[in-house]
Amino acid sequence: MRRESFQGYVRPDGSVGIRNHVAVIPTVACANGVAEAVCREVKGTVPLLHGHGCGRALEIGMHQRALSGQGLNPNVAAALVIGLGCETIHAEAVAAEIAKTGKPVEFLVIQNEGGSRRAARKGIQFARKMADGAAVMKRTRCPVDRITLGLQCGGSDAFSGVTANPAVGLVTDWLVERGGTAILTETTEMIGTAHILSRRARTPEVGQEVVRIIEEAHKRSKDIMGPLASLVIAPGNMDGGMSSIQEKSLGCICKAGSGPITEVVEYGRAPTEKGLVIMNGPGYDMESMAGLGAAGCQLMVFTTGRGTPAGFATVPVIKVSSTSRLSIAMEDDIDVNAGAVLEGQSLERVADEIIELALDVMDGRKTKAELNRQGSILCLATVCPAF
Repeated sequence: MRRESFQGYVRPDGSVGIRNHVAVIPTVACANGVAEAVCREVKGTVPLLHGHGCGRALEIGMHQRALSGQGLNPNVAAALVIGLGCETIHAEAVAAEIAKTGKPVEFLVIQNEGGSRRAARKGIQFARKMADGAAVMKRTRCPVDRITLGLQCGGSDAFSGVTANPAVGLVTDWLVERGGTAILTETTEMIGTAHILSRRARTPEVGQEVVRIIEEAHKRSKDIMGPLASLVIAPGNMDGGMSSIQEKSLGCICKAGSGPITEVVEYGRAPTEKGLVIMNGPGYDMESMAGLGAAGCQLMVFTTGRGTPAGFATVPVIKVSSTSRLSIAMEDDIDVNAGAVLEGQSLERVADEIIELALDVMDGRKTKAELNRQGSILCLATVCPAF
């Protein structure tokens, strides 16, 4: 009989992490160098480098929420926030939001510390203390209903909607049936499916929100691309046999399984409901994963047909290939081969393999993306999160 629990790190606010990182979060790209300097010197730290922090006014609230959310994520044991001093997003504000969880949090401002080297030395002192504290934390047995699973796909092909995505859909159903949460995002890749997803909404209000975000994404794509709007897919998707965004969307939503949609949330915002949740977010993998991390996902499952090595700094990412050919071609990056379905294996068997691996990863086993140290760059969505 399959176990339905894992060994996790219980945080002061009651959330549970499956990793125990000390996150070093620059509030602006200008602070990336100091964040890197700190992490080079302190084992157990993870830099969340990005190119934002002084963007257009419409982006600031979303970016601040996304940066704070990285520190709020249960996989983070403690956080050091590093600001420059003249940026729009203030280090103190980000640190204050993270501190609400009860985790150890510190912040520093480069312009107030005498420059980069002095700021790095102070940051190293903070980070070492946090890393020492994280190192003595112990794992505790926890039920899987404490897990929020991020659902992601990238580099899809014509088989993604036949093998990998439906298998992940069964994993989603397994987790939701046990009281857990799964987040489906990439709104652009839901274009053409509003009539399907809205019927699954738990309430009429949730159904209306589903339709709203998908229609907004569709309108935005038409405004930008005109008659080419149906081809809002990457060249690799087309090389992999896809004809349109609608075809990709029908495969994408298979990751959401068959259960009711309980809530729709905006980019980087943590759900307030359990079950299957839709997050309004972009189709670009790196921005999408940043939103899932900010929303509190401790684990992501990422399906791919063309192959992508991308991971995420603080959240383990399980890669599932749609074909055996890809699994062999990118053995260094693929964790589970759903292409076995094309060779006679059942979807249920592949789903079981993903679940067993996911439970091991929750207990501490590293994914291929983690072993390859993928995912140190944090990409935040632009002002148009659905495109």
